[in-house]
Amino acid sequence: MIDLKGKTAVIFGLANKRSIAWGIAAKLHAAGATLAICYQNERMRAEAADLINELAGASGFQCDLSNDGEIAALFGALKEQYGKIDVLVHAVAFAPPEDLKGAFLNTSREGFRVAHDVSVYSLIAVSRAAAPLMSEGGSIMTMTYYAAEKVVPHYNVMALAKASLEATVRYLAYELGPRNIRVNAISAGPIKTLAARGIGALGDMMKVHAERAPLHRNVDQLEVGGTALYLASELSSAVTGETIYVDCGYNIMGF
Repeated sequence: MIDLKGKTAVIFGLANKRSIAWGIAAKLHAAGATLAICYQNERMRAEAADLINELAGASGFQCDLSNDGEIAALFGALKEQYGKIDVLVHAVAFAPPEDLKGAFLNTSREGFRVAHDVSVYSLIAVSRAAAPLMSEGGSIMTMTYYAAEKVVPHYNVMALAKASLEATVRYLAYELGPRNIRVNAISAGPIKTLAARGIGALGDMMKVHAERAPLHRNVDQLEVGGTALYLASELSSAVTGETIYVDCGYNIMGF
């Protein structure tokens, strides 16, 4: 059994119990980690508070990852409360809804900018802020999707952001490796999260996935959480810069 007692994990992107971040938080909490749950704004505070209350010992922090000042303030507060951190989970992605519908050719300049700023640059920003607090090494992980490699209709500009995110993981892994900080991505199959609802034809995507995946089903949040638990532990001490698929094997299929 993996034991994370004495470890502190910072989790971004916990919106509700359908969130991939919830599956990760549940698994890390069960393993004994102390959790710092970060929510975006005042509007999300109430729902986040209900979830945090179910995770004994967890604390909540507000931080908009598009604001450098809020990121600096957050990590200052984390340093004051915990001294060091060991795990960082980046489960954040966003693109304007209008850029996730219709033709990819019609992607707006602003939609492209927002998708990459929120979904990709934020990983760089929080990794830079977290690194000094990972004084004993650590594990950083983010969430990606197969559309970074192959065309998934309706995923549009978010697919480009995920491709950039995976490249970012590799560059961060290279630069943070000498500090014994590992950086990896989990590529989960489609899950009915709040963010996924913005993708057109999600139901069709999940149906096809379940039909074609070797396990003939879709993945759930707790299964993604299990892989995150592995990445948070010493069992993955030599794993960095990788994209790990948790998609019931869908990515191996040619047709």
